[in-house]
Amino acid sequence: MKNKIGILIESDFYENEIFYYQFRFKEAGYEVHFLSRLWGNESITFSGHEFRAPFYCNESFEALSDEALDEYAAVIVPAGMVADRLRYTEDVAKLPPACLFMQRVFARKDIVKGVICHGLWLLSPVAELVKGRRMTVHNNLLGDAKNYGVDYVDADVVVDGDLVSARTGGHCYLLASEILRAIGGQKA
Repeated sequence: MKNKIGILIESDFYENEIFYYQFRFKEAGYEVHFLSRLWGNESITFSGHEFRAPFYCNESFEALSDEALDEYAAVIVPAGMVADRLRYTEDVAKLPPACLFMQRVFARKDIVKGVICHGLWLLSPVAELVKGRRMTVHNNLLGDAKNYGVDYVDADVVVDGDLVSARTGGHCYLLASEILRAIGGQKA
């Protein structure tokens, strides 16, 4: 049963967006799981971008099996600097672990993908995942989107099948609404 929504997290997250998701998806009956790279730690406390708000995370996308991924209805790459931080790799000859995770997620048509604001940065090493897809991005990333082969749409939120994108972190309510619509809305 797909009762989980995964949201990637790292430092410099946009607090208002992350706090909104915590409650909005729970309100709709979904378990919200914040996933990150834990670097061998049991947990990490990240800091927000604007208010330096602390955010505790103890779930790793690296440890998520295919069977566990079966329980996810959606995975979101949020705004802020989360994507930039998660696209780090120690070995430049290898894809970042977060990009490998996104390849797994994009391979699954049964999982809705959400990308908002600067979240597109995480996909730069795996741009083939969004090449030819209709998306919106933050105005600062318009050149990136074109370089990735994205079919850019000048709108606050865009739905392209199993991919939902929104322009800025301030549009998180639009992203959440479209994701809930795509996965079936409110759960009993």
